[in-house]
Amino acid sequence: MSMSSSEFDSDGGAINEINMTPLIDVMLVLLIIFIVTLPVIHGAVNVELPQASNQPVDQQERTVDISVAADGTIYWDKEAVSDGELQGRVAAAAANGAQQAPVVRIYADKAVRYERVAYVLSSAQGGGLSKIDFVTDGPLQ
Repeated sequence: MSMSSSEFDSDGGAINEINMTPLIDVMLVLLIIFIVTLPVIHGAVNVELPQASNQPVDQQERTVDISVAADGTIYWDKEAVSDGELQGRVAAAAANGAQQAPVVRIYADKAVRYERVAYVLSSAQGGGLSKIDFVTDGPLQ
């Protein structure tokens, strides 16, 4: 068996030292990688943006509340309406909101027949109101 002289000292005992050269090489490579990638991470392009003065736009959407009671009575913003009045008010709301139609929020009693709610939905969509929200009372259990 041949042993190299670098693994043993002059007395024949083993040398218990760590060779630091590979560790330093790895650290230098990592340092170079970080130096190269750091500008990419922080957005290397510096752009000076122009100044402008403007007022914030009020983005509040108009809403219409339609309630359907357990007996099938329809309320437009807490005012009882007939089926004919409902269609007329939907058409008027769609015409007034030519640029931005109002959001229809439907409050339907849990005991109301489904066909009555379906009538309100079809009246709203047929009249030109397409943004419809259903309002519930808390999480379902």
